[in-house]
Amino acid sequence: MIRRSNGPAIVENDMTPMIDVTFQLITFFMFVLNFSEAEQDERIQLPSSQLAKPAEGVVEAPITMQLMANGGVLYAGEIIPVDEIGGSLQRERDIIVASDKDPKRATVIVRADGRANAGDVQRVIQICQELGFQQFALRALYKPD
Repeated sequence: MIRRSNGPAIVENDMTPMIDVTFQLITFFMFVLNFSEAEQDERIQLPSSQLAKPAEGVVEAPITMQLMANGGVLYAGEIIPVDEIGGSLQRERDIIVASDKDPKRATVIVRADGRANAGDVQRVIQICQELGFQQFALRALYKPD
C-alpha cells in the first residue's frame, strides 16, 4: 500500500555551492587586478609636465622609490633618509640575483614629489647606479594643454 501526501513537498535549495563559487570569484579577481596603483602614496605630489608620457607596456621587476618633499624616501612602507637607501636597495639587488635575474634589467621607478630637491633625486639615481641598476623611469603627471 502506497501513501500519498496531501500536497507538494517543500523543496529547499542548498545555497552553500553558490556561496563557495561567489567567494572563489572574488578571490580570483583580487589576484588578477592590477595593483600598480597600490604602490602610489597620496603624500607624494608628482610634478605636472606636458612632456610626460604614460608608461609603455609592463615594467619587468619594478623597484619603486618615492621621494618625499622633506627629503625622505618612502620605500616598502618606511621613510628612509636618502643617504641610507643603499642598504634597502642592496637587499633588493640580492633578491634579484638570488632569483637568477640581472639587476641591470630591473627598472627603478622614481616618483619624486614636485617639491623635492632635485639633488636628492640625482642622489637616489646615483646610489642605484652604484649597485648596478641601469634602467630608470621618472614619474610625473601628464597635463595636456
